[in-house]
Parts: sequence; structure tokens; C-alpha cells
Amino acid sequence: MGQRLPSSQDLTQQRLDRIRAQLHGPAEFSVTEELRSQNRQLLDALEEARTQREELQRLNAELEETNKGVVALYSELSAELEETNTGVVALYAELEDKTRQLRLASEAKTRFWANVSHELRSPVNSVIALARLLLAPDADPTTEEQRQQLSLIAGSGSTLLALVEELLDVAKAESGRLEPSATDTDLRTVLHQLRGTLRGMTHEGVRLDIPDLADAPHLVTDEVMLTRVLRNVLSNGLKFTTSGEVRLTVETAERDGRTWLVFLTTDTGIGIAPDQQERVFEEFYQVRGTHQRGQSGTGLGLPYARKLTSILGGTLTLSSTPGEGTAVRVEIPARLDAPATEPEGRDGPAGHGAGAPARLGSLLVVDDDATFLDLLRPTLAGLTDDLTEITVSSRVLDAVRSRPPDAILVDLVMPAPDGYALLTALARDPLTARIPVVVLTSSDPSEVDRTRLTHARSVLSKTHLTRERILLALGLDPSSAGRTAVADDGAPER
Repeated sequence: MGQRLPSSQDLTQQRLDRIRAQLHGPAEFSVTEELRSQNRQLLDALEEARTQREELQRLNAELEETNKGVVALYSELSAELEETNTGVVALYAELEDKTRQLRLASEAKTRFWANVSHELRSPVNSVIALARLLLAPDADPTTEEQRQQLSLIAGSGSTLLALVEELLDVAKAESGRLEPSATDTDLRTVLHQLRGTLRGMTHEGVRLDIPDLADAPHLVTDEVMLTRVLRNVLSNGLKFTTSGEVRLTVETAERDGRTWLVFLTTDTGIGIAPDQQERVFEEFYQVRGTHQRGQSGTGLGLPYARKLTSILGGTLTLSSTPGEGTAVRVEIPARLDAPATEPEGRDGPAGHGAGAPARLGSLLVVDDDATFLDLLRPTLAGLTDDLTEITVSSRVLDAVRSRPPDAILVDLVMPAPDGYALLTALARDPLTARIPVVVLTSSDPSEVDRTRLTHARSVLSKTHLTRERILLALGLDPSSAGRTAVADDGAPER
């Protein structure tokens, strides 16, 4: 009974202390542990950051080293590329210089051949003309041996002239200046002329078979070029065929809506080795071998024929078997798309027209080649009663003004003033502008600058110059003079 029971107030205070103890004790412990945990995490994060920083520094160092290597390699490659570019530029400049030199050399070669041909044609024409004058029926009588010798002179001169013309044609074909003239071509006549021209080249025991086409197909092409193609191909076959035959066949074929003519030349000659069959189309190349000994030639025949065939719009191919023979196939279109040849003569001299009498009151010839003038006089015989010759071109204008002739024949290549300058001066003077002028030239007519020939009626080659051609050029009637001469290759001269 001696104990005192706690009051309600005491109970309340005790409860509060207990509750306070419960509140303060665990809370303090919990916060400390949390701080420690956060500190550990922070330290871990700092350690990881340090590790990452060190790794980043290492990577940056490696990248910097790599960049240095790339920069060094780029510099090296740039230097090499610059050096290569410098070499390429130098090589390009050298190639350009070589190209220019080759072009100049080619132009010089063409000019050389043109000049040489002019210088060669004049004496060769003189040789041919003199030989023909001596062989003419009305010439002084000669012995049979002399006539044979004169024929050899004329034949050799014609061969030399043909070679000069072939050289010029090759040069012009290389420079793209050899242009065809499309005309109606009588194929039967071409083949007939080839038979006559090539008959003398045939070896004993060899038969030359060129067909006589009774129904020849219509052909529009350059007759002179076609004749030279066939002549070169056939003569090449005859040259290396000592037994058997050389045969030419002609057929037509339709291809791509066009008509083509196929000329196939076959021979029974020695043939050509396979490794030589393309080389025979190289200029001046000749197949090696004992068969070549004693055979004349320059190695231009087949290359020249192929170039001309290409200009005619066709192809030339060759196949051969050694010991059995060779076949050459020439294909050309039946109609060549090229400008047609215009007639040389138009209107005749004053007071003359087509069909007028073949005679002039007066004629002036201007040429500085005294030998040619000597050869021209017989050709002009009967054409005029008043022939004047002037060899110094500077005297022409005064002579023409003082006594105007009915017509003038003038050479182009002379000491100044040349033929071009004379034509210009004659055209400007009202007193001389109406006088018909015919140009005579030893150069190839295609080489003449026709833009400067407005006053000239025609351009005539001195090669095979005849009275009839002069009359036609002046618009006079040549019927009393007989046939017009034909060039040695069997085709009318262009």
C-alpha cells in the first residue's frame, strides 16, 4: 500500500520521452549511413571520371599522333601529285610540240611534193610532147628502131608522170584535200581502156581476163580514181604472176538500200604470207623475198588504191595464200555522193560561141618556160594567124592594152606578178575584162586556188595539152581537130 501509482501526467511524460528516444536514435543513424553511402558513390564517380579522363587523354594523344601521320602522308602525297602533275604538264607540252612538228613536217612534205611535181611535170611533159611530135604521122621519117626508142621515151615519161601524180594524190589524201568528182561513168569503156593499158605488162604464158560488159550497170563515180584503183590492183597482180591468169570480175550487190559494184581481182601468182598481208598497205613497203628482185615499184600501188577506194566511199580488202595466188576485193557504191564536175568551157571569146569556127584572130600566150612555148607552137598551129608570146609577166598588161588579143593563155606559176595577179589586173581594167582567159598549169588542177580565178574561163593542165582542149576551153568548135586526147591511164584527164 506504500507504493504510489504514477499519475496520468507521469504516464504521458514517459510516453513522450520514449517516443522522443525512438525518434532521435534511429534518425541520426540513418542519415549518417546515407551520407557515407553517398560519399562512397561520389568517390567511385570521381575515380571513374579520373579513369575516363586519363583514357581520353590517351586517346587524344593517339589521335594527335595519327593526325600528324595523316598530315605527313598528305604532304607527301601532295608533293608527289604536284611532281606528277608537273611531269604530265611537261609531257603534254612535249607532245603538243611534237604534234606541231609533225603537222609542220607533213605540211612541208606536201608542199615539197607539190613544188617538186611542178618542177618535174614541166620537163616530163616536154619529153612526152617531143616524143609524140617525133612519132606523129606528119613528122620527119624515122627508122623502125628510132620509132621504138621514141616510144620507149614516151612510155617512160608517162610512167614517171603517173608516179608523180600518185605521190601528190597520196599527200593530198593524207591531208584530206583529195576530193572526188562524181560523173556518169561508162564502165565498159573503163574496162576496155584497162585491157589496152595493161596488155603490155603481161608475162608470157599469163592470160589477162578483163570482162567486156555488154550490159554494164549505171555508175556515177570519179572515173579517174576508179581507173587508177583497178589499174594498180591489176598491175600488182600481173607483176607477181608468171604463169596462169589474172582475172577481173564485176558484180552488183544490194546493201542497205544502195547498189554496190564489186570488183574482184584474182591471180595465180606467188601469194603473200599472212604476216605480210596488212603490211603491204603501208606506204613504200615492199614484201621481202627473191621474187622482189628485178621488179620495179615504189610500194605505193596498194596503199594508193586503198586510199582512193576509201575516197570513193568503198572498201578494199585482200586475201592471199602463198604459192596459190591473191584476191583483192574492191567495193564502191554505184552512185557517189560528191559534187559533179562542171564543164570547163562556157561561152567563147567575143564574137564566138559554141559551134563557132575553130580559129582566132589573135592569141596571146604568157609563160616564162621557153621550152614549153616551143612545144606549144605546133599545138596552136592553125588556131590563129597572130600568135604573141610573152615570157616576162610584167610586160603583159601594157601589151594587152596596146593591142587586145581575142584570147589569152596564161601560166599561173611565174615570177611576180604571177598568173593570179595578172588575172586580177585584167579583170579590173574595163579594156581587158571581156577578153577570155584560159589558165595553163603544171600543178594538179585541184591545187589551184579557184577563188582567185574569177576572170578565167577554164583551167587546163599542161599534161597532154591538145588543140582540141584549148578550143573547148575557149568555147570554139573542135570538130575539125579530131578526137580529144586521152590520158595514159586510160581515163580522160581531169
